[in-house]
Amino acid sequence: MDYKDYYKILGVDKKASAETIRKAYRDLAKKYHPDYNPGNKEAEEKFKEINEAYEVLKDKEKRARYDQLGSSYSAWQQQGGNSANYNWSDWYANAQQGAAGQTGSYGGTTYYSTADFGGMDGFSDFFSQIFGGMGSTRRTSTAGSKRYSKPAPTAQEFKLPVSLKEAFEGTTRVLTIGESTIEAKIPAGVKTGTKIRLSGVVGGQDLILLIEVESDQRYERKADDLYVEVPVDLYTAVLGGEAVVQSLNESFALKIPAGTQPGQLIRMGGKGMPKMNANGSRGDLFARIKVQLPRDLNERQKKLFEEIKKAK
Repeated sequence: MDYKDYYKILGVDKKASAETIRKAYRDLAKKYHPDYNPGNKEAEEKFKEINEAYEVLKDKEKRARYDQLGSSYSAWQQQGGNSANYNWSDWYANAQQGAAGQTGSYGGTTYYSTADFGGMDGFSDFFSQIFGGMGSTRRTSTAGSKRYSKPAPTAQEFKLPVSLKEAFEGTTRVLTIGESTIEAKIPAGVKTGTKIRLSGVVGGQDLILLIEVESDQRYERKADDLYVEVPVDLYTAVLGGEAVVQSLNESFALKIPAGTQPGQLIRMGGKGMPKMNANGSRGDLFARIKVQLPRDLNERQKKLFEEIKKAK
């Protein structure tokens, strides 16, 4: 098993303050977040590594234990030793530890993710053995006796539906779970599948909110982009003009080029959903043009269309 240098992973000094560690983590989490690196396995692995490092260094007890291990391992290296022959069993955890591998922080105790790296399963063997295992029982030996590590505690999960507008603006929900009343902040930009972790709020146990964004008949959502149907009369589609578009928070005039086709998409940059944890950045809004054909033409109008047809 290889030793992991969590300070190096986050790019901070070993004497770094909790605030410095938190800031370094958030900056790196944004950089390597899977939403911004779709299909990039290297970024995904880096993202997991960053989460693991922060899970240890943000926690006073875990950090103290890790620092003790670091001193011992450093001394071992100075004596010519390496990870292959280091006595890791002295450091196997035998106490319950909580871990969550989420993507970022929100409101101090809330962590959220659009991909499931959750539980211990997203962490390395190094973390698992030093900080409590992957939910399984592990055996170590000391002076002929046997010790068994306890499984990591599981967090309680709660499905939370939110409207598309709430997902757009962000919201606060007051939840009653058992005897606990919890105020949960939902950040703008959440998607179905986003997980929000609230630490120790249900009788000391963590709560994971599983976000389900309800469909909205006016809009289609794809990642951070929105699609809305915009009706345009035949004459505006043929000759050009303007149409009014209603987004989730404003209405505005959209220029319709002459010769616009039915079903054509017109992109409005930065008018879509907020990108979670991206400092005000937003996706795009696409107007899907629906050309409305005239009904009940009078005789003169019919003749004009006939003339246009003949002139083709």
